[in-house]
Amino acid sequence: MKLILGVLVLQLFLAGLLVVCALSLNMGVSKLVFSTYRNFIGFLFLAPFAYFLEKKDRPPLTLSLLLQFFLIALIGVTLNQWLFLLGLSYISSTFSSAILNAVPAMIFIMSVGLRIEKVNLTDRYGWGKLVGTLITVVGASLITLFKGPAFLLNSLSLQQTDLVISKWSLGCIFMFGTCLARSIWLVLQDPLLKKYPAKLTLTAYTCLFASIQLAAISAFTERDIEMWVIKSKGEILALLYTVIHYNHLSSCS
Repeated sequence: MKLILGVLVLQLFLAGLLVVCALSLNMGVSKLVFSTYRNFIGFLFLAPFAYFLEKKDRPPLTLSLLLQFFLIALIGVTLNQWLFLLGLSYISSTFSSAILNAVPAMIFIMSVGLRIEKVNLTDRYGWGKLVGTLITVVGASLITLFKGPAFLLNSLSLQQTDLVISKWSLGCIFMFGTCLARSIWLVLQDPLLKKYPAKLTLTAYTCLFASIQLAAISAFTERDIEMWVIKSKGEILALLYTVIHYNHLSSCS
């Protein structure tokens, strides 16, 4: 019951994160700079808790583990957040949330393919997993690719219609890329947590490596120093909100 409640609260935070990030983009915040700051602040927030609370649970750190932390950060944070913010700049937070519902289905398919998850089609639970996966994928696709543009095209010219459809399709592609990256990230964490059960420490390292990766990319793409300056209280609140989301995510891992 605690796990279910924790995941439900996590989904509420995720829904709020979509809205907060969309508002931040409307303020003119650089996508990569925003992600760099949010991950570095997340690392600063989580590191003290990880250090003191997981002294007994933290295995010795090896080069192999560091490389796995780096890979987890690259796929699950750097690539995931970059595609997510790109997609959010083209489509609304409502339909972004609809597409993200495909993540559990993708995780299930990957887990079955890697034999982490077993499906027994001789009982109702196996069929429930299979049917639920199909409904999730089809529903996310329909609401995004068909329902979404229909709301926008009624009062637009032909040229504007083509532009809207083009942007919407691009946004959907980015969001499905986000789903894929997030699914791979979560699937890879399962065997990693068995070897390294210190959840807070793993999340802190993930934030650290992701902030380094994003900072390196941003150094080439955002050379204007003004793009690195936090200019409003709204941007600060958005960054702090993402830290809360990270903290709850690590507790549910």
